[in-house]
Amino acid sequence: MSNKPVNHARAAEHFLEDKPHLQFHDERLWDMRQKRDAQMHILPEWQELREEASRIKEHTLSRLPEYLEQFEENAKKNGIHVHWARDGAEHNRIVGEILKAHNAHKLIKSKSMVTEECDMRPYLEKQGVTVTETDLGERIQQLDDQLPSHIVVPAVHKLTSDVAKIFAKDYNTDPDIRDPHLLAEAQRQAARPVILGADSGMTGGNFVVAETGTFVVCTNEGNADLSATVPNLHIATIGIERLVPRMADLGVFVRLLSRSALGSPITQYTTHFRGPQKGGEMHVVLVDNGRSARLGMEDFWTSLKCIRCGACMNTCPVYRRSGGLSYGAVYSGPIGAIIDPTFNERKYSTLPYASTLNGSCTNVCPVKINIHEQLYKWRRVLVQHHEMPFVKREIMHMAGKLMGQPKLYRAAIKATEVSLSTMPRFVLYNWLNPWGRHRENPHPVKQTFNDWYRKNRKPGKDGTPEAKK
Repeated sequence: MSNKPVNHARAAEHFLEDKPHLQFHDERLWDMRQKRDAQMHILPEWQELREEASRIKEHTLSRLPEYLEQFEENAKKNGIHVHWARDGAEHNRIVGEILKAHNAHKLIKSKSMVTEECDMRPYLEKQGVTVTETDLGERIQQLDDQLPSHIVVPAVHKLTSDVAKIFAKDYNTDPDIRDPHLLAEAQRQAARPVILGADSGMTGGNFVVAETGTFVVCTNEGNADLSATVPNLHIATIGIERLVPRMADLGVFVRLLSRSALGSPITQYTTHFRGPQKGGEMHVVLVDNGRSARLGMEDFWTSLKCIRCGACMNTCPVYRRSGGLSYGAVYSGPIGAIIDPTFNERKYSTLPYASTLNGSCTNVCPVKINIHEQLYKWRRVLVQHHEMPFVKREIMHMAGKLMGQPKLYRAAIKATEVSLSTMPRFVLYNWLNPWGRHRENPHPVKQTFNDWYRKNRKPGKDGTPEAKK
């Protein structure tokens, strides 16, 4: 795997050049944000729910080993086989061994970001296992050989015409179909025989209840229920941070999840899995994969509170205009820019800079993660760890020195104003000026604020400024 830093700026530049996709992506996600706001205003207790969700998550994370052991004990009583995976490689090996023990070669799978994290699909395919995504958006991305571009809506960056071309190639449908219903029906017809012929099924898990040894899966398509119940073998892959202590805690998160994600009151299917179906077998693989290490990071451990609603992505002006694939990682958007560097600090060192730090992501987070503050902290950490490009580091170093000397700073500002107003355009707008490639430089001003202040104010007797008469 390449360790070269992701060039988010260049990937975003390509996305920006495609006007139809850019406009659709921006408007689609902003529409989800507005629907979320409408749902929030319906519930007078919205902020109390956020406070409670944050409190429950922080309490659970502070006693994570205890609750994990409680879940394991109760799950085993329910007849569930519980496995522990330290990293992605161990997770894949465990799943491969379970499938091999059952001579299973056809796995149908509901959407799971953890399996994307572990790069499970290529591993199993090398073992002779056919893996088929049953979530519509995830299946589109699988057929197009792309990562999900959004946590909740994996193919949100694609137009109907894009999907029609993909289905025409793989399902022999009409490439000119523009009716989303017809495309959904094509996927339904293609998926049915695969689901009915599968010998194993896999889901993720939105919430794990320690008190009962059960787990909950939320979907809008019902594909997770089919994946879990049609084959007799059900494997659930779940990150260890998905725990809640009690069944009574669950209502808080279920009320927040879909409202924050899609602006709908609840997901169409909220299924509680308590144990294997009659004659079947159920396995739960609890995956760490760096989560324990993140729990020990003083500045970043609260990112483990995330319930994967994607609200921060829908509101982020950078994400909406750069597309999820430009992040080059499993997790994109503001929450991804916090999580991804915990997996690989060098490779994802550019992502914390993909933010305006406007705080909108923090404002909409249903579990009150201080996302924009963590993005700022990551920038400081990356500088301390020398993971900032040399040129950028030197420019910031010089800027810091300049701003630390008021006289020199004011002189530089005046020189810049003269340059902006007198120099030919080609001198100012060239390859040395990345700012000018995407926007106009600021217009020169006739008078700086400092000049205006000195002209119109003078120190009073008590030292405070007063207007000149």
